[in-house]
Amino acid sequence: MNVGEIIRKKRDGGVLTNQEITFFVQQHTAGNVPEYQTAALLMAIYFQGMTAEETAALTDAMMRSGEVLDFSDLAGMKVDKHSTGGVGDKTSLVLAPAVAATGLIVPMISGRGLGHTGGTLDKLEAIPGFNVHLSLQEFRAALKDVGCALIGQTKEIAPADKDFYALRDVTGTIPSIPLITSSILSKKLAEGIDALVLDVKVGSGAFMKELEDATKLAVSMRGIGTLMGKKVVALLTNMDQPLGRAAGNALETAEAIETLHGGGPEDFCDLCRELAAWMLVLGERAERIEEGRGLYDELIESGAAAKKFKEIIAAQGGDPAVVDDVRRLPQAKHREEYTATESGYITSIQTERLGWACMALGAGRERVDQAVDPAVGLMFYKKVGDAVQKGEPVATLYFNQAEKVPEARRWLEGAFQIGAARVEPRPLVLKTLN
Repeated sequence: MNVGEIIRKKRDGGVLTNQEITFFVQQHTAGNVPEYQTAALLMAIYFQGMTAEETAALTDAMMRSGEVLDFSDLAGMKVDKHSTGGVGDKTSLVLAPAVAATGLIVPMISGRGLGHTGGTLDKLEAIPGFNVHLSLQEFRAALKDVGCALIGQTKEIAPADKDFYALRDVTGTIPSIPLITSSILSKKLAEGIDALVLDVKVGSGAFMKELEDATKLAVSMRGIGTLMGKKVVALLTNMDQPLGRAAGNALETAEAIETLHGGGPEDFCDLCRELAAWMLVLGERAERIEEGRGLYDELIESGAAAKKFKEIIAAQGGDPAVVDDVRRLPQAKHREEYTATESGYITSIQTERLGWACMALGAGRERVDQAVDPAVGLMFYKKVGDAVQKGEPVATLYFNQAEKVPEARRWLEGAFQIGAARVEPRPLVLKTLN
């Protein structure tokens, strides 16, 4: 086979065979394909698309470009959750301990925040001492001991994906459903899981702004995961407003801990309950979704989920006392309110602007290698449909550096749209593919 011929075939709209796709990925991983040829193939895929069979072959080849973990010796089904990201999405910090508390194994390889969206690893690192850089041997040991571990992508897991993503980022080929699908699933399926719940975000704070586009991605990921022998459910969920009240790493971690103790904002609690219920159904701890919801409620009310989070934190070198006292998390030195400019009702929220405001304060990053300030961020007090009075606080900025505040406030301007008539917000869960 010839790399140039593979590129030309896809450029002209041809369907690549499994062998051609595997050959290309293997040659790339071995260092035998220059970046410009890999970029050319990615651009051809961007314009010509891929069939489900091609996407499955690409996912499999990328997954096998590194180590595919095998936890079959550990008792219990292996279940994970993946979110496409948004503002205030800290569900992993609740789902992982809650589901693991039932005896299921939750091997979670997560990412960092980039742009306006937060990352699970950054939230975990707000916990003093928490180590997300476990070796695969340490990862296995933690899963055996406590049933759950949350780490970042290691160099052994899907290295082809890391290379491809870096090239997609600089060649304008990020928004391709086959490439997004293979990127997400190659990492997730390399975890050695049996089942996966997908949370595909839709709206002003998500990468996918329209339900139609998000549905195509959800259908693709669910279909490819199923083709590869996994149990997959996809939920399309509303990101037209922040999830919960907090955005920013320590603030979100505190909100997740509050939720594990039975508190927390209603929308965040509801989504955690729904996602956990599907994880429990796929993991065969519950036969029906209603039973899964009830089991999740028991795990929260009994304290089993919070106790498991302590065990996870301790196993990864962190301070488990934060679960009892969130004041042990990093605290911002300063606070400043952002108030409504008029009276009326919140008719819409430009959620992406809120994410950029957080980044301006230092909670996020434009490049993966940038450091973040774990203490800073925003707290929100109004949702779509809520009444508001002129001068009433709609958000609080938590910050350490005053010079960062003006830019954050500029992003907040216009983020909360206010009108005379009340509007009904979209449902939290827009669609479930099961």
